[in-house]
Amino acid sequence: MRNAFADQVTQLAGEDERVVLLSGDIGNKLFDRFKERFPKRFYNCGVAEQNMIGVAAGMALSGLRPVVYTITPFTTTRCYEQIRVDLCYHRAPVIVVGTGSGLSYAELGPTHHSLEDLAIMRVLPGMTVLAPCDESELRAGLALALKLDGPAYFRIGKKGEPRVHTELTDFAIGRAVTLSQGTDICLVATGTIVPTANDAAAILRKRGFSVGVISMPTIKPLDTQCLARIFGAYRMVATIEEHSRIGGFGSAVAEWCADAPAARAQHVIFGADDRFLHEIGSQEYARRVSGLAVESIVLGCAARLGALIEV
Repeated sequence: MRNAFADQVTQLAGEDERVVLLSGDIGNKLFDRFKERFPKRFYNCGVAEQNMIGVAAGMALSGLRPVVYTITPFTTTRCYEQIRVDLCYHRAPVIVVGTGSGLSYAELGPTHHSLEDLAIMRVLPGMTVLAPCDESELRAGLALALKLDGPAYFRIGKKGEPRVHTELTDFAIGRAVTLSQGTDICLVATGTIVPTANDAAAILRKRGFSVGVISMPTIKPLDTQCLARIFGAYRMVATIEEHSRIGGFGSAVAEWCADAPAARAQHVIFGADDRFLHEIGSQEYARRVSGLAVESIVLGCAARLGALIEV
């Protein structure tokens, strides 16, 4: 996904001379093509992420369209005050990109995990929050985010993520993407865990359930029309995110449910536990330990509907 980001931001810079790219001392070879084409529009800000956000804010308020890029914890939690005050308070049109989100850097330990970013970013006034599931959603979202009049946050994967969309048309910020439909269970996933939702849906269908899958690339603003439709059409809606169950995508949906009409489906939240993962392993291992493996989702959904199945 990060390769797709580098390619897309280079393409967008060719279309709009206001686009500048700021990196927190990461991905410099990744941006060789950008630097070759626009040498005066690339800034390696070093391991000084708070300062990088301030620089981007100043550029934005001077008429440029900065895109900030580094590993997710270091572009969110490390410089949260600067994002809140320099970007959101001034509605500075800066795109903040966190790469290797969720458990993508599982092998580097909790310092590089990002299971809190959706929670802290969506609470900021004026911040648009996106979690594309593949490069198609990423490319479309970046192009549209440059047209916003305020800041936006993208949480993206690292590398090797499977493509979800063979063709993506009519993409819009704030709109869900329906991948399949059913009547019993709707799996609504955000970000790079969408392929896991597809795999879980395939197993549940073999066990006799009618299952729909939806990609929710925008966490803020939520597609409330989609939520109203699925909560009225399905027996159960399961939200799936590579993020803490506290404060993230599932919590945003639960907040919507609190104000929604009483008649609705069950809501189940699949996310990481409220703890640091001290074990070291692959992303697949970290997902399994965190209850985000395909088997955990399948068994959890079936159990909530009173079915005992084997995977």
